[in-house]
Amino acid sequence: MLADYAVQVERSRGRRFPEPQHAYRNDFQRDRDRVIHSRAFRRLEDKTQVFTRRYSDHFRNRLTHTIEVAQIARTIGAQLGLNVDLVEALALVHDVGHPPFGHAGEKALDAVMRQHGFSFDHNLHALRIVEHFELRYASFRGLNLTFEVREGIVKHSHDYSALEFPGLAEYLLDQRPPLEAQLIDLADEIGYDTADLDDGYESRLLRLEEIRQAVPVFERFYREVDETYPQAIDKLKFNETLKRVLDRLVGDLIRNTGEQIEAAGVRTLDDIRACSRRLVSLSAAVERERRETKDFLYQNLYLSAALAPEKDDAGRVIGELFEFWMAQPERLPLSYQESTRAEPLARVVCDYIAGMTDNFIYEQYEIYCR
Repeated sequence: MLADYAVQVERSRGRRFPEPQHAYRNDFQRDRDRVIHSRAFRRLEDKTQVFTRRYSDHFRNRLTHTIEVAQIARTIGAQLGLNVDLVEALALVHDVGHPPFGHAGEKALDAVMRQHGFSFDHNLHALRIVEHFELRYASFRGLNLTFEVREGIVKHSHDYSALEFPGLAEYLLDQRPPLEAQLIDLADEIGYDTADLDDGYESRLLRLEEIRQAVPVFERFYREVDETYPQAIDKLKFNETLKRVLDRLVGDLIRNTGEQIEAAGVRTLDDIRACSRRLVSLSAAVERERRETKDFLYQNLYLSAALAPEKDDAGRVIGELFEFWMAQPERLPLSYQESTRAEPLARVVCDYIAGMTDNFIYEQYEIYCR
């Protein structure tokens, strides 16, 4: 049973191009399936999350991270009485707009775009992917996803101004997104905070003693685990501790969001949209713990000297390839050359680079910039 404030698939605002109903899948289930079968989703397998494969092929990539976020988001959505089909579709599509090289690649691509008077935003690029770049259907361009999924792609983690982004006006920018979209951002945060501790420890860039000293919530649970499993090896104690940290974050998000919904007096989806603030949130104490964990990861993992070469690679490879194709657009694939008739060259070059996997962009760099 869905809560009254959940998105009802029967009340969906529909697709840009109307389609007949499927015999045994509702519209949000079809959207989920279309995302999973898209080329952009498959490419996530070869896009960096934090670690490139030079460290290990056991660490998360952008695809495995996405699957973990979907699992977390489904659990939260079900406990809150939300539409889990919509939640799952949004979780699976939330990162398809990321370029190669993880966040370093996004930063590098935004930097070169700003030199040409534009910018790069992975959420807005994800919208371009599902609206224009995926070519799978004879009846329409893109995936023809429902309004609710497209709205969630745009608004799940950021509020856009209608004045600054008039092209997004159809997505009700003056209203809050449904709770199904709101929870994706924190499910994402919870997913990568815990996963990056795991991969950082496995990579030996993070030491157990450092984590225990700098992350109080981890230390608290580690002491419990140590008392319960005194003979276990450190790795298993680490795993048990991290499992408890993840459960604390998810459990608190469920409880606190329920309390926020009740305190705000919302009853319907319209109430959610009209609310003055986002309601999906952690309690103050657990939010502080999350920030402590994230700060530790920034200082000791994301900004570590060991990962600096990958960030340097991202800036150099993206920057040089971008300028190469700006100077010689005739070397772009034919379909992208044709796109320059309707869009600025910088945007077309950006679209091409953003769709690349880590391996493919290195191949292009070797061909054109060596």
